[in-house]
Amino acid sequence: MTENANTAKPAKSRITFISRSAPYGNNRANLCLDMALASAVFEQDVNYVFLDDGVYQLLKGQDAAAIQSKTLGNALETLALYGIENVYADQQSLKKRGINRAELLPGMQLIDSDAVAKLIESADTVFNL
Repeated sequence: MTENANTAKPAKSRITFISRSAPYGNNRANLCLDMALASAVFEQDVNYVFLDDGVYQLLKGQDAAAIQSKTLGNALETLALYGIENVYADQQSLKKRGINRAELLPGMQLIDSDAVAKLIESADTVFNL
């Protein structure tokens, strides 16, 4: 029996999201998160990489109520529920900012710049925010 072309599942795309912005002050961090979640809902293969000031999004214990904003950490902690399990923090970015692993939300994988380059190279699409 041959599969009908109308019922065949579309191929998964490998999408890498690079979040470089601090968690507050502009909407880039929220935009990147929304795009990653939307991609995961459509069962795409998502890599989520935090570089530069984007690593500040990963700090535990943030409370954005004082600036009348949503705390990103709460949403970032639910990524695995949406099927986003490849969440990475750039070691060099953490080191430059004096952030250690114990300060990060659970589930973050630390990678070096060579690994970041490989994720970008292997992606079908890259969003750099």
